[in-house]
Amino acid sequence: MSSIDELTLGGDELEVVMLPSIGARVHRIRAFGQDLLRTPDDPATHLEQPFDWGAYPMAPWCNRAPAGPTPVAGRTVHLAANFPDGTAIHGLVSAAPWTPDGDGSLHVQAGGDGWPWPHEVALTPSVGGRGLQFDFRLTNLAREPMPAGIGLHPWFRTPVEVSLPAEAVYQANSGSAAVSQPVAGAFDLRRLGPPSTGLDGTWTRLRERRVELEWPDLGVRARLEMESDTASACVAVARPPSTDAVAIEPQTHGPDPLRRLANGEPDAPILLGPGGALRFVVRLTVSSAEPR
Repeated sequence: MSSIDELTLGGDELEVVMLPSIGARVHRIRAFGQDLLRTPDDPATHLEQPFDWGAYPMAPWCNRAPAGPTPVAGRTVHLAANFPDGTAIHGLVSAAPWTPDGDGSLHVQAGGDGWPWPHEVALTPSVGGRGLQFDFRLTNLAREPMPAGIGLHPWFRTPVEVSLPAEAVYQANSGSAAVSQPVAGAFDLRRLGPPSTGLDGTWTRLRERRVELEWPDLGVRARLEMESDTASACVAVARPPSTDAVAIEPQTHGPDPLRRLANGEPDAPILLGPGGALRFVVRLTVSSAEPR
């Protein structure tokens, strides 16, 4: 087993274990003694397979961005590929070491290289009773406006049923359409049920910024809520055939974020002014139910 430092919050009803030195990621969420996340036995597995376990923050962008030179916001972004499809995925902070502060928050600085805007991400986690809250703040440390987005990428254990009150969807996260489509068929997640295997899209036009989850075999329900300073609110959902988990990712913009911003497409990241801050809050509240 590894000797990676762990930060444990909460108690008997809801316990959260975080790994500040590995992207401030969440190693475990345990409700009423049941693990809700895809959690490896050894925390060091997060280093070996950084995108496949637990939950991790995404900033200053979410989802996929193109590798190589990309003009946007008056600068040229030159990101390195970090995913098998050749894209740069999920931002810059999910594997970096975060520094704990005396007030219980964690923070990390990044950028200035292939992403030409230095920035800081701060996270204040808290757990009380049956609820947890992650309060993120992304601050632009550059002298020019910076494209900005924040998200959280949890891998929830299956079997799980999901309800997402979204009216429209980008059906693919890679090479997504410029405009979302009305939900239909397997892409209509408005009624509680298991997401179809193979889904990998982003849902938008949320009637409410929440997701309902239920684990019938575990007797656990949860409500995932999001709050941000942005007009746009999206949830990416991915259920790979080879993984015993489904990703339910609240975030502040849609897929292909740099293209959306450059082309003026809907659900683009915001342009954050010098010294400006973007706040993003994720809350998870759990409750117990009789197993089915």
